[in-house]
Amino acid sequence: MSQGLHSPEKQAERILVEGSGGQCTPLLDTQTYAEWVMQEQLPVLLVVGVRLGYIINHAIFTADAVQVCGLRLAGWIANDIEESPDKYHLSYISTLKQRISALFLGEIPCCLMQHSAWTAVNL
Repeated sequence: MSQGLHSPEKQAERILVEGSGGQCTPLLDTQTYAEWVMQEQLPVLLVVGVRLGYIINHAIFTADAVQVCGLRLAGWIANDIEESPDKYHLSYISTLKQRISALFLGEIPCCLMQHSAWTAVNL
């Protein structure tokens, strides 16, 4: 993965690596995503799925875990994964803005990622 990370560096201003599965997901028998990110000294962008049930605990726990591992939490994004947000939606995001020290970078509305025109303008 490290070789693939460094190959396009001369052609791209920025490279985004998706940590599918989260920071504790094993890449090899001996290395997790978090360990690889530390090795490569990459900043972390936390994407928080906004959904009733676990959003606040999961997001704060993950943000803290990233920093405890010695990684730099560059910011976080609220990703609306429900078409019809519940009445506490804004409260969830407000709470996370207060409790996560990293910069809040914005909110991605549900289902708009499917539309390339919206994605090109807003990301």
